[in-house]
Amino acid sequence: MKSWPVTCVLLLSTVAKWIKDAEARDFTAKDIVQLHPSTTPHPGGFKCFTCQEARDNYECNRWAPDRYCPKETRYCYTLHVMDSDGNSLSVSKRCASLHECSFTGCAPLTINGQQVCSSCCEGNICNLWVPRNESNAIFASSSPLRSSSNKLEPAILTFYNIIVIKLWTFVRD
Repeated sequence: MKSWPVTCVLLLSTVAKWIKDAEARDFTAKDIVQLHPSTTPHPGGFKCFTCQEARDNYECNRWAPDRYCPKETRYCYTLHVMDSDGNSLSVSKRCASLHECSFTGCAPLTINGQQVCSSCCEGNICNLWVPRNESNAIFASSSPLRSSSNKLEPAILTFYNIIVIKLWTFVRD
């Protein structure tokens, strides 16, 4: 009978570890339920994972609403804020226009060594992963991005992205 408390402690510590491991895992391709064939709301309709300031990628993808993107959008945008150790602090994903995807890459924030990375991609639910560094904070497009002068569009930090980063920094302080 005296071994009963020890057994309970061991069992509870094992269950606690399982819960922690389940919460820490990242969203995988196996987690995506096969999309059922349906009529799109417009030709070329697609879906993106969408969330606002989820605590990590798994939480974002897990609760993303299953809706088609508006007709005026063509890309999936992801904004990922990390602490100095690379751990997720905030993940936001949404449908985006070409203009909203003009900045991709990583930039340091002025607080506690935090970093923000953004990426855009083209395709149905293509924003499964979050950008974590310069190698995957990119604009992935299957079609050429040409302006009227037939030059590639420059990747610049847009006014919109500056406001989002500053607002997030202000809210977190």
